[in-house]
Amino acid sequence: MEYTVIIHKAEEGGYWSEVPTLEACFSQGATIEETLAHTREAIESHLVALRSEGRKIPKEDILIFSKIKAA
Repeated sequence: MEYTVIIHKAEEGGYWSEVPTLEACFSQGATIEETLAHTREAIESHLVALRSEGRKIPKEDILIFSKIKAA
């Protein structure tokens, strides 16, 4: 299963990520690569927790990302 991950620069340095389809699924790391690795682990843990609680595994809807230039 694939999920969209949004990576942000952290104010204190490094990066943090969020997985919009999985409520409260976040992670962080010193580099983008490390953040992605930690995010993969967070997703896997999140899915294990949902399954153990008997909850439905969310499937990602189509997410559209765009940039809009403001005046």
